Amino acid sequence: MTCREMILSEDFLDIITDYEVIEEILNTTDVEYCYHAIDAGYGVANVRRSQVAPLSLGYYGYSTIPKLYGLMQAGERPFDASPLAAMGNIRVQNPPLALQGSGVIMGFIDTGIRYQEDVFRREDGSTRIVSIWDQTIQTGEPPVGFEYGTEYHRADIDRALASENPLAVVPTTDINGHGTRMASAAAGSLLNQGLDFRGAAPLADIAVVKLKGAKTYLRDYYLISDQAVAFQENDIMEAVKYLQQMAVAFSRPVVIVLGLGTNLGSHDGTSALDSYLNIVAGRRSRAVVVGGGNEGDKEHHYEHSMPSNVEVRVEEPMKGFCMELWGSLPDAYSVSIRSPGGEVTPVIDFRNGVDRTLLFVFEKTQIRISSVLVEKDSGDPMIFMRFADPTPGVWTVSVTSSARRMRGKGLYHMWLPIEAFLEGRVTFLSPSPDVTLTEPANASQVITVSAYNSYTDSWYASSGRGFTRNGGIKPDLAAPGVGVATALGETDGSCMAAALAAGCVAQFLEWAVVDGNAYMVDSRGTKSYLIQGADRPDNVVYPDKQWGYGRIDINGTFETLARL
Repeated sequence: MTCREMILSEDFLDIITDYEVIEEILNTTDVEYCYHAIDAGYGVANVRRSQVAPLSLGYYGYSTIPKLYGLMQAGERPFDASPLAAMGNIRVQNPPLALQGSGVIMGFIDTGIRYQEDVFRREDGSTRIVSIWDQTIQTGEPPVGFEYGTEYHRADIDRALASENPLAVVPTTDINGHGTRMASAAAGSLLNQGLDFRGAAPLADIAVVKLKGAKTYLRDYYLISDQAVAFQENDIMEAVKYLQQMAVAFSRPVVIVLGLGTNLGSHDGTSALDSYLNIVAGRRSRAVVVGGGNEGDKEHHYEHSMPSNVEVRVEEPMKGFCMELWGSLPDAYSVSIRSPGGEVTPVIDFRNGVDRTLLFVFEKTQIRISSVLVEKDSGDPMIFMRFADPTPGVWTVSVTSSARRMRGKGLYHMWLPIEAFLEGRVTFLSPSPDVTLTEPANASQVITVSAYNSYTDSWYASSGRGFTRNGGIKPDLAAPGVGVATALGETDGSCMAAALAAGCVAQFLEWAVVDGNAYMVDSRGTKSYLIQGADRPDNVVYPDKQWGYGRIDINGTFETLARL
């Protein structure tokens, strides 16, 4: 089989690793597999499932199994420029600065784009989209250096737009609409057509990666709803590689925008995707902007010290859900579980790092528990719990030390899946709204934004809140995320905050790199400039778990520069 066929086939596992580690896992030359490098030591192996051990955290390790990411859009709601004005964006679009993202490429990793929309065209009708990599279409040529999907260039899209049936020429589109909303809020424009619709960077060029959906075996492993839109971590990493390379290929700055998130992971910025984004963010002429998610009010996070009992309410029958516990050094953790019917499992001691399956006499629920004493990326202990066919009611997880006595403070955090991944309502009875930023918003070097309502100057209740699990300062800034105008109507959510913030970043990179005022700047430097100019009301102490270092004010950034 070719690598493309292996990447797409349900018969092959996807493993995030490096070449040396995959050789150790396979431990034989007879296994059929393909390995392709991503960047900075990361790569993906596709391995025939029938020739290796079944998917298991205990066997493969936590970080090698791709996590699944969902959309961070809360809902939909003529054009109102208030969110842009709240960020100082329109003032900077107008003279004397007149920064509209010209010369900057904005890259979106999402559900694709409806390239026929007028907001993505120039006045002459040609496209502002430099390329689309559709990972779901296998009939054309993939980008150079990649093994799957089809790449469409600007010339292909212009040829499609000139035809009577554009989709017969370039068949990629955005059925969901999420990616189109993101791109239009960030970089859409009808100004050249005499209509008052504009995104935050209306003259920026656009690049798009349409992600392929997650494989069925991973959806089954994580017990994710069949209706949920889900994408694999390794495909997102490939998309980041594709977009960040454009800074060299086009000799132009690139802003990578992510409106995706997951509750799986360490929440300290050390996952494979987090680490890769940090590397990209440190490269000149790149910037990475990530939304903080919409999990702030979903009751999916719990924080406490052991010993303690964690109550989880399952409100209706469902396929199941996964739950993670992340501890802290130097402690070791063990659990026992009480079912809604009163059955209690023995205390499971995980010092040996084994996987266990728990069965009940009076419940048909099956719980698979895996643990890692030292998780490879974070260095901390973690426990992964998979509840298949859970009985509705209150489940109680007793968390205790697996050592004779606690050696530290015994602090731990637990997360349930993001709301979009659940078939029914599953919540903690005593949740914490803090530390609810979804991954990869905890990556230290990216620009992480929370969301607020710019019409009322109030906090958006669903927005994820900081800090990171180990106390790192996140979010960095807040941006409008309510009633944001898009090509498909007004939309709420942290994805919109990320899109608008990315437009401000494009304005800054036009000034810094395109105009040559600070051509060595990277994502970290751009973030610092934005923090310097942020709006900080006096009634908040900064940095703050909700507002970060304040509300983005791109005009304030340039006013600060003018005073230096």
